Amino acid sequence: MKHLISKEGFEKFKAEWEHLKYVERPAMINQVQAAAAEGDRSENAAYTYGRMRVREIDRRLRELDRILDGAQIVENAATKDGSIRFGATVKMVDKKTKREKVYSIVGDKEIDPLQGRISMKSPIGEALQGKKAGDTVEVQAPRGKIVYEILEVNY
Repeated sequence: MKHLISKEGFEKFKAEWEHLKYVERPAMINQVQAAAAEGDRSENAAYTYGRMRVREIDRRLRELDRILDGAQIVENAATKDGSIRFGATVKMVDKKTKREKVYSIVGDKEIDPLQGRISMKSPIGEALQGKKAGDTVEVQAPRGKIVYEILEVNY
């Protein structure tokens, strides 16, 4: 199943896959082999931890394989009319509190709300789609309706 992803997000996941596959996993395999050579495996914490860590690495590699294989890379190109779509970075201000927020619209696999990376499918992402700098948007949040004014749109 295809999913949208930014070029930067794809490169980040690819670098993580390569690091796990070619650096961390071989190092853990060596550690497990060295621990196994020490003898009794039932009471060997290094052996038990190493095997558990190899399983975690393998699980993450499978997850990254699914992400990378199903990725449809979207180039961040500005729209002619300046409207917001996938890949946009939007600076806006809460009309009530006057606090500024900056959000980047990214794919579902790349979201990180603490870093301001939100999905197009999030309430804010959906409200922003198609809007332009100077527009006002209303977002229904758990604490009630929030009204934002869009200050800037960049790609």
